[in-house]
Order: sequence, then C-alpha cells, then structure tokens
Amino acid sequence: MMQHSTADVRIRAGEPGDADTIHNAILAMGRGLEMADKVTCTVDDYRRFGFGPNAAFHSLIAEAGADLAGLCLFFPIFSTWRGRPGVFVQDLYVDDGFRGLGIGERLLREVATWSKARGGDYLRLEVDVENLPAQRLYERIGITWQTKDRAHAAYGEAFGALARD
Repeated sequence: MMQHSTADVRIRAGEPGDADTIHNAILAMGRGLEMADKVTCTVDDYRRFGFGPNAAFHSLIAEAGADLAGLCLFFPIFSTWRGRPGVFVQDLYVDDGFRGLGIGERLLREVATWSKARGGDYLRLEVDVENLPAQRLYERIGITWQTKDRAHAAYGEAFGALARD
C-alpha cells in the first residue's frame, strides 16, 4: 500500500455493495484485538441488516482510492432521561496503514454530525478494556469514561432464555 495523507481520505455512507468490505474490516478488528474467534457474522448478515428501510445499523466508510482506511458502524438510540436522541458507535476500525492520520476522529465527528442533524445531542460507545490507544483517542476528543454506567448483556442461551418463543 502506498503512503497516504489525510487529504487522500474521503468518508462516505456505506452501501449494500460494501458488505464484503464491512465484513473484512470487522474480521481485521477481531484479529487486532486477538478475538477473531468471536466474530461469527457473515457478509450476508451485513447486507441483510445494514441496509434498507429497516436497517439495524448505519455505516461510514473512509477510503483512499480503492483502499479501505476505516469504518464506523453505528445506530440511533434514545435517552429517556434526557428526552433526546443520540447515537451509539458499535464499531470503529482504522486500517493499520492509516493509523495516526486522524481517521478515527474524523469518523467519530461525522457520526456526531449525522446524529446532530437528526436532533441528537449525545454519543455513546464501549471499548475493550485492553484497547488503550482507542481509550486515549476517545478521551482526547471529549468522549469520557462513564463511571456510573456498567454494561450488561445477554447472548446465546442467556438471550434465548429471556426471549419468548
């Protein structure tokens, strides 16, 4: 891959034809976090759930020519306490060849702008406890650690036990 500058990178909304790119980025992110075995999604999952009138998520693609620079998957959320919409960033990925160019920050700013245009006034995300570079980025741009929140989740059998047939 050739050396790129920030000016080479453009950010655009993801399209159904990007499902392979999204899948590859998520796989690369999993490998980078040494959790590739946890990634069970398929290209068809992204195509099915990420596009159309009932899309479960939205995506932004950062690219320089034909090279993927970064990816952000996000979806709208709503705070019942604030009475305002916001946005949850599910995944933020920057390719190794584009690190240090501010791509992650640019993607997050685009997502915040997307949300603000729809009445949103906050952004939330979660980060792996061992991903210190990401945590430093978030802190630097004003996305702070929330000491009063604690994420809980139900997956697999636990989710099945909660859901009614």
